[in-house]
Amino acid sequence: MIHKTAIVDKRAKVSENVDIGPYSIVGPNVEIGANSILHSHVSIVGNTRIGKNNQIFPFSSIGTPPQDLKYKGEKNSLVIGDNNKFREYVNINPGTEQGGGVTDIGNNNLFMVYCHVAHDCRVASNIVLANNVQVGGHVTIQDNAIVGGSCAIHQFSRIGESAMIGGMTGVLSDVIPFGLSMGNRNNLMGLNLIGLRRSKVSNENINKIKLAYEIIFKDSYFRQNIEELNSDLKNNEFVKKILNFINSDKKRPISLPLNK
Repeated sequence: MIHKTAIVDKRAKVSENVDIGPYSIVGPNVEIGANSILHSHVSIVGNTRIGKNNQIFPFSSIGTPPQDLKYKGEKNSLVIGDNNKFREYVNINPGTEQGGGVTDIGNNNLFMVYCHVAHDCRVASNIVLANNVQVGGHVTIQDNAIVGGSCAIHQFSRIGESAMIGGMTGVLSDVIPFGLSMGNRNNLMGLNLIGLRRSKVSNENINKIKLAYEIIFKDSYFRQNIEELNSDLKNNEFVKKILNFINSDKKRPISLPLNK
């Protein structure tokens, strides 16, 4: 159902069973998947594709041009998957030419009040961004990560799978998968053990992750320390994710424990 006060461009592609609330605006190059709900006063513009079963709450702004002085109006897009919730005042921008032109949001994510996701970000699936999280451009957030309220994530940073960022943290360095990171400028504080257990990771695997963590981050020479891991640890599926994250291309340093 489209409310009589909503403005929906006739060129927009709106699937069946989509509810568009009062005073909402949908631009000409927007696609919205089935069973999605736009509550009142929602704005969706730009080359924006939204999947199924999404909920977008009042005063959210989706698809407006990037807040980047290098952006000169080149073609860009925003792609959003299924089953996401965007709470009040969420703002998400599409990509820029320098970052490939696309901002990509996965499935089953919760963006709480006042979250901002900047241009060229890759936000995977099953992620929670708590109230007022500010995500800079070109940031990657992997599956199942949780970011606490009022965090600010520096551009080009990476947050690994199932990592947890404490509230009010300034993220300037990459956080390994399963890591727990916090601080005025983030330091690695250990492992997200609660998250691992909630994900039903076995005690055997958790113990291997813990042992690998203790060896790798025993001092600041973490790259050399990786060579001390035995083959059993190096071949563990969870430890492999940490090693691949450390060894992959990056712009920011790896977050280390305090005083390491």
